[in-house]
Amino acid sequence: MRIKEISLRQDPDLRKELALLARGCDFVLPSRFKKRLKAFQQVQVQTKKEETLPPSLSQTIPTFYFPRGCPKEKVNIDAVIAKIERTFSQFPNERATLDDMGKVAKACDCPLYWKGPLFYCAGGERTGYVSVHKFVAMWRKILQTCYDDAAKFVHLLMNPGCNYLVQEDFIPFLQDVVNSHPGLSFLKEASEFHSRYITTVIQRIFYTVNRSWSGKITLTELRKSNFLQNVALLEEEADINQLTEYFSYEHFYVIYCKFWELDTDHDLYIDRKDLARHNDHAISSRMIERIFSGAVTRGRKAQKDGKISYADFVWFLISEEDKKTPTSIEYWFRCMDLDGDGALSMYELEYFYEEQCQKLDNMAIEPLPFEDCLCQMLDLVKPQYEGKITLHDLKRCKLTNVFFDTFFNIEKYLDHEQKDQFSILRDSEGESPEVSDWERYAAEEYDILVAEEAASFHFVLGSTEVQLPKSWICNLSFSLHEKISKISTNLNWFRLWIFCLEKK
Repeated sequence: MRIKEISLRQDPDLRKELALLARGCDFVLPSRFKKRLKAFQQVQVQTKKEETLPPSLSQTIPTFYFPRGCPKEKVNIDAVIAKIERTFSQFPNERATLDDMGKVAKACDCPLYWKGPLFYCAGGERTGYVSVHKFVAMWRKILQTCYDDAAKFVHLLMNPGCNYLVQEDFIPFLQDVVNSHPGLSFLKEASEFHSRYITTVIQRIFYTVNRSWSGKITLTELRKSNFLQNVALLEEEADINQLTEYFSYEHFYVIYCKFWELDTDHDLYIDRKDLARHNDHAISSRMIERIFSGAVTRGRKAQKDGKISYADFVWFLISEEDKKTPTSIEYWFRCMDLDGDGALSMYELEYFYEEQCQKLDNMAIEPLPFEDCLCQMLDLVKPQYEGKITLHDLKRCKLTNVFFDTFFNIEKYLDHEQKDQFSILRDSEGESPEVSDWERYAAEEYDILVAEEAASFHFVLGSTEVQLPKSWICNLSFSLHEKISKISTNLNWFRLWIFCLEKK
């Protein structure tokens, strides 16, 4: 029997018995009424599911999420494409090589050093050139789907199917910078050091931009950073050392020399004993163990083989010399958070302070009792919750370097103890925001290395003593180490000989 889809009020039998039920009559509905009631309820549920919002309501909410940038209404894509085609017409067979891509980048209204990513994204790496038709098709698609510089840059560098950048994606872009930037021209004769410089720059990019520590730079992270602004400055600044946040060769030189001093077997890996020798054993052994535990390193080599790579050392050295940046605070917080609960307990602070007391005893210096030290640190940080220090507390503190050095760097701890705390706070507030602790350290260390090189590069030609200019010392400074000295024996030595003849 087919059940008709009718309302309860149109069924007189069911309506009558429901009225009796409302008056308190005790009865059981016949099975046919149960079926009708069940069918009615099912029809009502299906009707509710099919109901949709009126069109007027959905149209009143404007689009507010643009993952690839907010579309610009006034962009004339056809005019941009016509400009690109005119640029390609200047090249033989309308094909552009990598050397020609600077003009193409300008036709696309992009910074000059986007030329490498533009070339490789259009398939130039396979053929050695890019045809006008293939490039126009690629760039038209980008203009139609990417509406800001961050989205375009990520699209040019990323692997197909991804919406983020990993470390390997930056290698072709940075190799082109090394090959073509005038501030790195002396590295052309030192091809074996290209990868070292590129590794350093990549680690500095991820150190600053990848705030999530995921190893993947997203569009949001790239937009919030100043990396693309620094890429644009590569064209305007001939001195690469002025770009201190990512590309400085002097900073690379300082980092690599510090690593080379520790890497005794020169396999580009260092173990616990090697890292402990940094800064004359200033870092506590317990902190060294935490660094090798995998709390702040990528991959499993640190835990499996007990070694960290040069890339890991870049993060360590920058964090060690500048403990005020968000990434360095997170770096050392991860190391000190032994149980990984997101807070530093008093037990964890005491665990690291015990070794500091032992070192002070060995130096015949009476250590401050932990209770007194703890009171000082709590007054310094002013944690929001009693009995624990969170990452948010440390990021609000202006003297995080004093806090961290107290628990695992004996040399810097003693330096802080010799200064008045109020003067330290006053100095930190009065420092120029344009110069970070890392930049100050790198500049001082580079001057020391240059001075050492200057002392070793005094030449006597006949009765004339010749001292190299600082710029030449920079180029010849590889000779600090046996492997690097091979570079100084070719073109640079020839230039030096010519210079000596001219002086005589």
